Amino acid sequence: MKTLQIKATTHEYEVVLGEGIRHRIPEMLEKDYQSILIITDDQVSDYYLEDVRQSFTGGQHVHTAVVPSGEASKSMECYEQLLDACTTHQLDRRSLIIALGGGMIGDLAGFTASTYLRGIDYIQVPTTILAHDSSVGGKVAINHPRGKNLIGSFFNPQKVVYDLETIATLSRKEIRSGYGEVIKHAFLSDVNWLESLLDVSLDTLTSRQLEEDLYRGIQVKASIVEKDEKEADIRQYLNLGHTLAHAIESELGYGRVTHGEAVALGLLYALKLSSRKSDKDLRVNDYVNWLRKNEYPLDLLRGLDAEKLVDRMKWDKKTIGRQINFVLLDGVGHPYVQAMDDSLLLNELKCVIEEVGNG
Repeated sequence: MKTLQIKATTHEYEVVLGEGIRHRIPEMLEKDYQSILIITDDQVSDYYLEDVRQSFTGGQHVHTAVVPSGEASKSMECYEQLLDACTTHQLDRRSLIIALGGGMIGDLAGFTASTYLRGIDYIQVPTTILAHDSSVGGKVAINHPRGKNLIGSFFNPQKVVYDLETIATLSRKEIRSGYGEVIKHAFLSDVNWLESLLDVSLDTLTSRQLEEDLYRGIQVKASIVEKDEKEADIRQYLNLGHTLAHAIESELGYGRVTHGEAVALGLLYALKLSSRKSDKDLRVNDYVNWLRKNEYPLDLLRGLDAEKLVDRMKWDKKTIGRQINFVLLDGVGHPYVQAMDDSLLLNELKCVIEEVGNG
């Protein structure tokens, strides 16, 4: 079992990684909660809901709420349904919400916790690789039809309990999605780690490598979040690849592509833009080969309208005065943010769609 301490401005909290720890959640909590609401989706519930529910044997009132799986559930409708569940079960300020699932559930349940009674405690119990990123840092949100995560807040969990056994039930698509964020962390931090990942085939991923990659990814995120919790400065670096990714998700409709796959495509675009402004080796060709080897959906780019995507990017949270601020790299491990001209973004995006989307 591995642990990491996250130093947030509101409180410190622990990230625990280990096997089988979903059965031991009560002993990891620092407070006694008499009312608990476990929020999960209709896929995760079949595997792990009862394990978590039955771990509470101290007479607590344990309730459950299940939403449809997929990004489309990060909606005002599902958010309202969860608020109804909170009131139906009479949760008070000494109650606990458990976010059991991937990044969608973490965002939705966390946002519910942050707003119900002006904020009650919650913990993250991630069940996907992708959630190693979203479960840490306290950003919670729901989507708006015009853009991803436009309605949200900063609200830190009391703990993150990461049971690595839950990864065993992930589809290949979800593994791809998770490694879209893992390799982003490598580009942000360490050329040696990046080189090792570029050699990885996700079909032959070992449990030991998975645990190490997750731990390193959380370390990268924690080191940045602790310096800039509210995204006033360097936390923006964590959005590498996300500006186009969010536009793709919005344009295709939430759920048509996984978040991590969209990030992987957005990261390629960011690398192409970065290469125009830097003479450093960003391993762009090796990265394209890695995407193809691991069957990322590059063909999704085909048929997308570059002009519509640029317009979507103007709704990104980093956009100020309708000018798009992009996270770029001046070499692996050297991110920076720069305002970008629409014409450059459009021309480069058309090139990427032509070169990569058409094979």
